[in-house]
Amino acid sequence: MKASVDQDGCISCGLCIDVCPEVFSYNENEVSQAIEGDIPENCLERAEEARDGCPVSVIDLFE
Repeated sequence: MKASVDQDGCISCGLCIDVCPEVFSYNENEVSQAIEGDIPENCLERAEEARDGCPVSVIDLFE
């Protein structure tokens, strides 16, 4: 499973980074970004929690 963030819609609230810092971080513009490649198995549940908790629904998890 992979993650992506629609950076145009991100409001930089930091929720995803607080919930799952192994997958999400701020880029140089202080907008959330996802790691490239697969989400580590031990982080899948927290990545889903970050997606579900995103106040602007800009996180996508996909195969």
